[in-house]
Amino acid sequence: MEKHVVITIGRQLGSGGREIGYLVAEKLGIKCYDKELFSEAAKRSGMCEKIFEAHDEKPTRSFLYSLAMDTHVMGYMPSGYVDMPIGHKLFLAQFETIKNIADKESCVIVGRCADYVLENNPDLISVFVHGNMGTRIKRIMEKRDITKESDARDLIQKTDKQRASYYNSYSDKKWGDAKTYNFSIDSGLLGIDGTADLIVDIVRKKK
Repeated sequence: MEKHVVITIGRQLGSGGREIGYLVAEKLGIKCYDKELFSEAAKRSGMCEKIFEAHDEKPTRSFLYSLAMDTHVMGYMPSGYVDMPIGHKLFLAQFETIKNIADKESCVIVGRCADYVLENNPDLISVFVHGNMGTRIKRIMEKRDITKESDARDLIQKTDKQRASYYNSYSDKKWGDAKTYNFSIDSGLLGIDGTADLIVDIVRKKK
């Protein structure tokens, strides 16, 4: 990829957003960061990688956004927020990691408020991938080896609620709202491959 570009992908559970992210990265010859962010953030912060995984995109019950942003603006690095609540530490570590990665290389970043973190990056293309519930239930049942539709539906609703709460707490935007992203797409319209191709086409046409 000759020009520098950063694609962020927000996604509903079961929409195929993660798979689409990796396909886009493969087609563009760049790297996709999903759970790979855990190891990168762990290296920068000195915190255990498993802690990032355990708290991944899960909201906390404190004054999240204001304190996190105030701390960032003040220029505190990992050593400067030792006494902060764990949710704040993890968010800020990922915040700095996402910015660092996006500054250094073209990439695809899945979830983790990346579109908000990079909203002032001129090379950003932000995408939200969604889908109808029936299609998402079917995909989750196949991928997670779930036998009951009701169990798959419950998992989807719980996960989407967590992702929305996390995103809405740490940003000043609304998760899943079309106005929040450069574009939003139902992956059922073109399928996983077709959606990835559409995103790649948009990236290549972006001036």
